[in-house]
Amino acid sequence: MNPRWLLHAKRWAQNPPSMKKVLFVVGIVVFCVALYGLEQLGLLPDWMAADRVRRIH
Repeated sequence: MNPRWLLHAKRWAQNPPSMKKVLFVVGIVVFCVALYGLEQLGLLPDWMAADRVRRIH
């Protein structure tokens, strides 16, 4: 582990983020996981699907 990460973790433990910021990040993660699950189940509309683009060499 990089020592810089340990210093960052120390500062984060001393000054934790607000509950509002934590809930915001958790909300984004939940949204991304839900979107991935819907994609795996095939429940997303076609307009949300990414088109595969051919690479020209």
